[in-house]
Order: sequence, then C-alpha cells, then structure tokens
Amino acid sequence: MTYLQRLIVNTLIFISLTVLFPSHVFVASLTTALIASFVLSLLNALVKPVLVLLSLPLNILTLGLFSFVISAGMLQLTSSILGAARFGFSSFWASILVAVVMAIVNAIVSERNIDKYTDG
Repeated sequence: MTYLQRLIVNTLIFISLTVLFPSHVFVASLTTALIASFVLSLLNALVKPVLVLLSLPLNILTLGLFSFVISAGMLQLTSSILGAARFGFSSFWASILVAVVMAIVNAIVSERNIDKYTDG
C-alpha cells in the first residue's frame, strides 16, 4: 500500500470511529482527520521505532500486546500536537481501542492489496 493510500485509509478510520463512537473519539473535520493522519505517520516514522526499541523487553513479556499501548501513545501525542479541541479521545482506553481498530483495518487493507498483485 502506498503512503497516500495509507493516509486516506487512516483518515477514513478516524472519521468512521468518530461516527461510531462519538462520545470517545472526536475529530473536528475531514481536514483535521487528514492532518491527524499525516502527523501520526510522521510520529510513527520518527518516534515509534525508538519507543518500540526501548520497550522491547516489555513487548516480549506481553507477547506483543504492549505495541497497542505504544500505538495509543502515538495517537495521544497526535492529539496533543493538534489540540484536543480539534482531535482527541475521551480516555487512554479510547485511544487503545482506536489503535486496535486501526491495526486490524490496516492489516486487512494491506493483505487485500498484496493479494491484488500476486499470482494466486
């Protein structure tokens, strides 16, 4: 999946979760969702690898489940950068829920995209 496709998918996830869970996820507009996707992609490229490396023992101990906590932290950091009035979550548990949903949707979309280009 290309970078632009991933940005669009994450933007649609943010908008969809705002509609599905209006009391837990807040996105002010479609433009804000697109900006949040871009900021999240930058944080995932620059900050997340360092956090994953530092938390490797804990991640191994939890069999990889701590990675959802790291992803939720990246979402909270995105919310802090954009401002909670434009993009935010009701609690850290809400951001963990969003992180899990994003991981599942991105895995499904990536798998379908890979199947499209293989010979099988």
